[in-house]
Amino acid sequence: MLKNFHFINNKKITLIIVGVVLLVGILSFVIRGFNLDIDFTGGYELTIDLGEATSNQIASDVKGLIEGDKELGKDYVSSVTYSENSVKIESKNAMTTEQQNHLLEIICEKYPAASTEVQLNNISPVIGTRTLYTALITVIIAAVAMLVYIAIRFQFASGVASVACLLHDLFVMLVVYSLFQIPISSSVIAAFLTILGYSINATIVVFDRIRENRKKDDKAPFAEVVNTGIHETMGRSVNTTITTLLTIGAVFVACAVAVIIFPTSNLDTLRDFAGTLIVGIFAGLFSSVFLSGMIWNALSGIKLGKKAK
Repeated sequence: MLKNFHFINNKKITLIIVGVVLLVGILSFVIRGFNLDIDFTGGYELTIDLGEATSNQIASDVKGLIEGDKELGKDYVSSVTYSENSVKIESKNAMTTEQQNHLLEIICEKYPAASTEVQLNNISPVIGTRTLYTALITVIIAAVAMLVYIAIRFQFASGVASVACLLHDLFVMLVVYSLFQIPISSSVIAAFLTILGYSINATIVVFDRIRENRKKDDKAPFAEVVNTGIHETMGRSVNTTITTLLTIGAVFVACAVAVIIFPTSNLDTLRDFAGTLIVGIFAGLFSSVFLSGMIWNALSGIKLGKKAK
């Protein structure tokens, strides 16, 4: 399908796609914002002794009980886990004394042996905030290190192109999470950092082939050298993506099914991690094939670096 596609001459198509994603992303950030997990927003944990052995089904029933209640509802339950005879209810919103009493009433009505006391713990967002801060610092350091490394190995223009591709991939993942209001937790941040390494590897493969072709024919127009290099590495890029997706996709589907069957299994964290990787992998494929060479060629035209050796 892309056999005769010229990635440089048809750069307008790439720019239109990137422009649409950029516009949709900015609008989504402004209108919908982000659904931050309790790790970042902070919240409350309420532990209630049910007076009987608990199970995954009981925890699921308790969650459904709260979500279906007119006075409480979904806003007052993020997750419900269980341990021995008790259930732990996590909520982003604080409950008033009246709401806690009402919660006890509806639970005692269903579980007569339940305790009439609630153990309340405050969840601080400090750890999540530190994780986010550390992640941002890590991204900045990694971007600078990659820029220096690629600038030395290839040229400064290619280093700038690689960093631009990384920012594109991270932006696409943020757009997806904003559009679909997927909770952003510490596990998602870990997936973002994982994609940095995956994406830059695919880009370097393309750049390496461009450099090799440049050595073979240093008189050919750089745009043609770039286009040839992308085509020669496209098979490798696609095959690597498919192979990776088979594994990550299997993990995502297995966890998604498990969460539906066992809502309190806590596998939603692994599901979100795998889902983030899938989005990042597709974004990385697009940026390495369509963006990286195009940006390098454009920057080389304005003399940002010496000719690749």
